[in-house]
Amino acid sequence: MSLARARVPSPPIAPSAEWARAELASLEARRLLRRLEPVESRRGAVVRVGGRELVNFSSNDYLGLASDQRLAEAARRALAEGVGAGASRLISGDRSAHHSLEGRLAEFERAEAAVLFGNGYAANLGVLSALCGEGDVIFSDELNHASIVDGCRLSRARTVVYPHCDLEALERSLRAVPGRRRLVVTDAVFSMDGDLAPLEGLVKLCREHGAALVVDEAHATGVLGPRGEGLCEELGLSAFVDVRVGTLGKALGAYGAYAASSAPVQKLLVNRARSLVFSTALPPALCAAAQRAVELVEAEPQLRARLWRNIRAFAAALNRLGIPARPRSAIFPVVLGEPERALEAGQRLAEAGLWVKPIRPPTVPEGTSRLRFAISAAHSLEHIERVAAALEKAGLRGER
Repeated sequence: MSLARARVPSPPIAPSAEWARAELASLEARRLLRRLEPVESRRGAVVRVGGRELVNFSSNDYLGLASDQRLAEAARRALAEGVGAGASRLISGDRSAHHSLEGRLAEFERAEAAVLFGNGYAANLGVLSALCGEGDVIFSDELNHASIVDGCRLSRARTVVYPHCDLEALERSLRAVPGRRRLVVTDAVFSMDGDLAPLEGLVKLCREHGAALVVDEAHATGVLGPRGEGLCEELGLSAFVDVRVGTLGKALGAYGAYAASSAPVQKLLVNRARSLVFSTALPPALCAAAQRAVELVEAEPQLRARLWRNIRAFAAALNRLGIPARPRSAIFPVVLGEPERALEAGQRLAEAGLWVKPIRPPTVPEGTSRLRFAISAAHSLEHIERVAAALEKAGLRGER
């Protein structure tokens, strides 16, 4: 039979669509189905969502730089050279903008070197899989970010998960589990609880047991430390941490991520970090915007001062409602339990003009669905008082 006369069969029912429908139905039944909600306005403390003006307490834009026109202007100037990098950096995508930003980040972090990644997820995948492999052991806090969890998996090293911030349990594991190379990895600020890693104890244990230490400063960069470097700087421990992962997309208001380290580790990452080697490089315009953000974080400590004024005010407001809160970071969870309660509370706050996304499993453990408030320097004290009034009206006093 000639190709011209061959009959084209009717398209079959796609198996993947059937799989997806079943999974979506299961998520819907458990109140875990998520939907995208596009922001219809410029990013800021007040945004338009679904045609309504809402005060945004769900953004990681801690310093309010995401809508800063100085970053936008830096990006606009760099766009004169084009938009995309065109390739991975080891092929032909390496640009002077990448090296300029890496040099500036190394200065900011007071490290020997820094290397860029496409985002924080890629950074953790790349760092952990480049430093460790079969025969090695990674010790990971049980509440570490999903990118750390997946980085451990990609490395093919043995992963030992220790209870959250439990130094005694970690020490027992370090004594009991041998390996060719051993590495401890932790978030600095845990993204769903806002608490801090016990960094002094981690440094002590790593030094005693000959383990490397990787700290993900994603929610601490720009927020903690006299210069905004993060928790490592806050505690004077930067020199004792092997790799500090930072993000450009939260307090710095741009996009991308980086790892600050020794020069040998930086060179190894360039050669072995799969999420760097096999990914198109960051657009130069984003590098220019991020570099401007680093300059602003250093030159304008008042941004951080305003953020911490708001953090302290929010903690005080929660405590007045009987919800225990400590001003440790810009993240405040109000734990409600089951997904239905978190969804209902989020809807009530939306009706009061506040955008606070409910957080449900698997992002948080079962039974700990919550509202997660993220505080920004862009918020006013009036915004914070509106939250307190709305929480009280919704009957959420003393729930945590």
